[in-house]
Amino acid sequence: VQLQASGGGLVQAGDSLRLSCAASGRSISTYCMGWFRQAPGKEREFVGAITRNGDSVTDAVSVEGRFTISRDNAKQTVVLQMNSLKPEDTAVYYCAAALSIAAIRRSSVEYWGKGTLVTVSS
Repeated sequence: VQLQASGGGLVQAGDSLRLSCAASGRSISTYCMGWFRQAPGKEREFVGAITRNGDSVTDAVSVEGRFTISRDNAKQTVVLQMNSLKPEDTAVYYCAAALSIAAIRRSSVEYWGKGTLVTVSS
């Protein structure tokens, strides 16, 4: 599976941004999907994950209530909707595919996508 995140950009605090992860090759319906981010000088951080059929979503505490993950298996797309953005949300965002939510949480990922940069100004 090849994954490519897009939709990043420069926004102001309080704005919203929608990131998309487009998949090609093998169907993503067999994978749980997740989002991670890495801020400058910091380690990669788990953001959230969604089950194969989208019926359960797990979010990191730092984004709970502000970020929403959804997926469309037919379109091979996973979306990260980010609302009420804060300067501390500035990072490169990556999508990933794994065999379980638990695997995503421990970064035991089958496929990583290329990231997209999100910059939130204060």
